[in-house]
Amino acid sequence: MSFHPAFSRAAGKAALLIVQTGSTLPTLRARHGDFPEWFRRGLGLRRDEVDVVVAERDALPPAGTYAGVVVTGSPAMVSARERWSEDAAAWLRGAIDADVPVLGVCYGHQLLAHALGGRVDYHPAGREIGTVAIETLEAAAGDALLADVPATFPAHSSHQQSVLELPRGATVLARSAHDPHHAVRYAPNAWGLQFHPEFSVEIMQGYIEARRPALVGDCSIDCCNTRCSRPTPLARGLLRRFRAITNRSR
Repeated sequence: MSFHPAFSRAAGKAALLIVQTGSTLPTLRARHGDFPEWFRRGLGLRRDEVDVVVAERDALPPAGTYAGVVVTGSPAMVSARERWSEDAAAWLRGAIDADVPVLGVCYGHQLLAHALGGRVDYHPAGREIGTVAIETLEAAAGDALLADVPATFPAHSSHQQSVLELPRGATVLARSAHDPHHAVRYAPNAWGLQFHPEFSVEIMQGYIEARRPALVGDCSIDCCNTRCSRPTPLARGLLRRFRAITNRSR
């Protein structure tokens, strides 16, 4: 396999790499683009400042040639241990060893945990979906990504699997009532977010609508209509914070 970036880097310009681990629903992709475009917009980057590699199809390039790496969400499950996913996990260990700033979101967050020796599987309490309250913990106060974030803030969430056991050395930065590991620092320059800072209200609503048949009768979710989706500016702002971290690493 070869590396086929969806967006090309400008010559001589440090770029951010987006590792795409899956695709969104066809209805959402038609209206809003796919996962890499959501992240690019949230990061505030031009297309020529971002490279995209599709982990299931493409060879992963040397991480050290980039100022930072973002790993997207996916409809796949980390616990399935597909070959491409295991290869990406090994690649992430190398990126962390090289001190490249890494941000994993949802599947990307879980993949980081798995890569470093944690355990990922289906959450025993089931699905978490909708705009949820995220509570920052004491460790967030001195963290480069979450410092000065309020004690609680809303964020979009949609997942069935979670990080059930953290790898050695990981630090929990934020949690929800459902998931105790919503934001984790895995290494000095590597973070995982279970929630989705790249989601807009419209995208969150689209996922709720698509998952409606699975939600009906689930009293633990209370999310069978789109009213449980609302703006999440603080969560979205974490993407710009990560961009600032990558700028400092150049």
